[in-house]
Parts: sequence; structure tokens; C-alpha cells
Amino acid sequence: MNRIDRREFVRRSLKMTLASAAVGSVPLLDLLALPAQAAGQGPPVAVRKGRDIAVLVRETLGALGGMGAFVKSGETVVVKPNIGWDRTAEQGANTHPLVVRAVVEQCLEAGAKTVRIFDRTCNDPRRCYVQSGIQEAVESLHSERVRIEHMDRRAYREFDIANGRDLKRWSFYQPALEADRFINLPVAKHHSISLLTLGMKNIMGVIGGNRGQLHRNIADSLVDINSVVHSTLTMVDATRILVANGPQGGRLEDVRVLDTLIASPDIVAADAYAATLFGHRPEQIPTIAAAAQRGLGTMDLARVRMM
Repeated sequence: MNRIDRREFVRRSLKMTLASAAVGSVPLLDLLALPAQAAGQGPPVAVRKGRDIAVLVRETLGALGGMGAFVKSGETVVVKPNIGWDRTAEQGANTHPLVVRAVVEQCLEAGAKTVRIFDRTCNDPRRCYVQSGIQEAVESLHSERVRIEHMDRRAYREFDIANGRDLKRWSFYQPALEADRFINLPVAKHHSISLLTLGMKNIMGVIGGNRGQLHRNIADSLVDINSVVHSTLTMVDATRILVANGPQGGRLEDVRVLDTLIASPDIVAADAYAATLFGHRPEQIPTIAAAAQRGLGTMDLARVRMM
């Protein structure tokens, strides 16, 4: 499996994104105008492509120094995929179960004491966990150090949000905040309100309250909650992306297979790169632009270090 620089990667994915324009996303932009190599001294971003998901996860993480660069022996880790929808893996609405399994395996190899997997789903949680394939994939590890669990409504706590613009106080799932490491594992897909749902929006799965309220001012709201829940590592699952009718999807014709993973300790940089898969510039996505403006991370792809 070969390293992919930005120009080569965009060339490969350009044909894929042409289909997204045909099913209702914004017109494609001149992505080839992006610089071929990132010469900046900003955050690292690793992009890899391959069909063997276990190898793909290992090599993507390896470009960043391996999972051991993020998870230390004896630590408690939360792995937060998107398990929000009663959809199969092929329908692209949830994180691919084999990506979840491989990331959990890497956490175990790094010496994690406990790995917990959960999500506040939109459809019935038991159906989502099973239909997505994630429950079976995680349980197939047969490890006492791994728990895929349904969220406990008693475990939410309200916290003040320092410097919050849209939200001054909100309810968060305490186990997500108490973990030593938080691995953010979203799937890349279209969203009818926020244009895209990537790493920052995946954090909505660990908050309580009326989440619909956040959609009134989605950009600032997402920055507010991400200022509380800090992702140690964000790995965007673009093994297949949902280019229309998101976030729930359902039609296989809306799914594009890219066999790609994007990873970075900078959630904004990871989301910014993922946006290009859909024919968008990062600054066109309000959540990404707001996060960069408020100092949550880097959206300027000329500044990131492609690993």
C-alpha cells in the first residue's frame, strides 16, 4: 500500500466525486489547484488507500507513529464510531464495522486497559448496533478489555461551556469525558443541514439533551461541544462515502467506494481533508470554517504535513 500525496489522491477521487454532483451536492471545484505537497509546519494528516481494512488501519496509524503515539499502556479508551442508523455497512450511514474492529485491536496492542464503544443513536439503539455490524465485529475480538455498550441515561452531566457562542451549558456523557483517550471514528457522508457530517459532528453522539436544537446554528454549536469533548485522534472512515440523502441514507446508488482512511490528531484538519472527497473546499463547510476561526484546529491544507 502506497502513501498518497494530496494531488495524486484528489486525481483518484475526482471521478468518484463527479457522481456526487449528479445526485444533488454542490458543483465540483478545481481540486487540482491544491498544492501537490504540504510544506507547512502544521498538524500531521495521514491518508491511505487500500481494500484490506485491517492493513489500511494499521498503515494509516503507522504514518502517525502508530496507535502507541496516542494510547499508552494502562489507559482507558473510548472509541466513538457512528452507529446512529438502522442501516447495513454497505449503505454507508455508519462507520464500517471492520474499521471499528481494527482500531479497537490497535488500542489493545498499544496496551489499553479498557476500550469502550458506544453511541447515542438516532434509530433504535439495539437495531443500530446489530444492523450496522459493529456489535458483532467488536464482540468477535473476544476480549475482556473491550466493551460495546448502550449508553446509560443516568450518566449524563451538565457542564458549563467556557467561551461558548451558541451553547453556554449542555449535557455530556460522562464516560466520554472521563476516558484517558477519546478516539473519534466518524464515517464521511452528506448531511442535509450541515452539508457534511464528519469528525466534529460525530461528537453529537456523546451529548444529551435535545440535539435538534443544535441544528439552528450548527456551526457554532458543534464548535462549542467540541471545545468540551477533545478528540485524541480523529480517523475519518471514507472506505465508502454517502454522497446524497444523508445522514440516514438507504440507497446503495448514493454510496461511493473510495477505500480510504484519513487520520489526524487535529480534528479540523481531518475534516478539512475529508471535505475534498465531496468536491468541497474546507472553507465552504460552515462547521469547518467556524472551528478554524475559533482556534479548534487547522483547515488550511497548505499548512498540514501530509504523512
